[in-house]
Amino acid sequence: MSGINILGGRVILPGKSDGEIAHLHVSGERIAYVGKADPLGERVDADGLIVAPGIIDLGVFATDKPAFRFGGITRAALMPDQSPAHDDPATIRFAGRKGKPDFWVHPLAAATKEMDGQHIAEIALMKEAGALGVATGRRWIADSGVMLRLLRYCEMLDLPLFVHSEDGGVTGHAVATTGLNATLLGLPSAPPVAEALSIQRDLSLAAESGAHVHFRQVTTAAGLDLIRRAKDKGLRISCGITPAHLFLSDTALSGFRTFARLSPPLRCEDDRLACIAAVADGTIDVIASGHDPRGPEDKRLPFADAAPGMAGAETLLALTLNLVRDGHVSLGRLFELLSTNPARILKVNAGSVETGREADLIFIDPDAPWQVDSNRMTALAGNTPFDKLPVQGRVRKIMKGGKII
Repeated sequence: MSGINILGGRVILPGKSDGEIAHLHVSGERIAYVGKADPLGERVDADGLIVAPGIIDLGVFATDKPAFRFGGITRAALMPDQSPAHDDPATIRFAGRKGKPDFWVHPLAAATKEMDGQHIAEIALMKEAGALGVATGRRWIADSGVMLRLLRYCEMLDLPLFVHSEDGGVTGHAVATTGLNATLLGLPSAPPVAEALSIQRDLSLAAESGAHVHFRQVTTAAGLDLIRRAKDKGLRISCGITPAHLFLSDTALSGFRTFARLSPPLRCEDDRLACIAAVADGTIDVIASGHDPRGPEDKRLPFADAAPGMAGAETLLALTLNLVRDGHVSLGRLFELLSTNPARILKVNAGSVETGREADLIFIDPDAPWQVDSNRMTALAGNTPFDKLPVQGRVRKIMKGGKII
């Protein structure tokens, strides 16, 4: 046999908004050529399916292989908020080996020791151990001096810094966004300006340092306007969002549903619509799952005491396909958000269907119906705010590094 031929699928190709029917030939771990087949190769029939680059989930909080497989995720950047924190080479090296060979984890180095926001960790050593980026974790670094030194360190090492964008001095112990819904529920809340304040500070320091800053979740119109203007000035920045902030507003908190307890919290409807517009106009670079499975011990509590987070890996693809169906983005643009841009940020040779790229591919039935069910999810926990939502789009097959899983 001479590799694998993938025949008859609608292939998501760079520069093609909706993909096109094409053959692929995979040899070893890489895509050998696009548009033709090898007569001696093994045949894989992809008729009626979309053949897309495997999703690269940028910023998950758990290595959850069954959930990633269900969702078509072939690589994930793992946040350093672990126990123990990923703040030394040994923990980075261990995390990077977890999923191989059929799933790759790209651990992000903790920006500070024990995630304390004060003492910069040994980032150079963690880069040598395999870290492809640095992250502040679930919190914002309040000390601007520490942040500037950190950014200069990351720029010197050519590593992106993933930041959480909420000014902790403004948010305090808030669990909701200030507004009518938080008031009716009596929840401690903070104004959405907490996001814009933190982004403005970090943009100023990014300009000073020249470092690449990735704003992991930008969820307000004011924050997105700042990102848009900074990009126009040529700053090395990128930003992301999760499906929760695209498809849910703070009305989802009704009934004190702790599955909708997120960080940053859900926003008002105007901010949600601004996020949709920012995906459509290119301001947002990445859509990630924010995968953070939380069991009953974290979620079956009073709303203000529940831990933030959602299990998002299994629903990421099906939910974001709605952006295509509703005409906000093309299919090609969707996989820029899910695969190509995350690969570019991490500097990995994947994320697009091109000759020479790693053969990380997913085969999607875009119309297959199913229902999100928190009790039946393969994730470590089923804490999804989309419980019982009917969706469309299932991954039927995954190829990782040239091998069918």
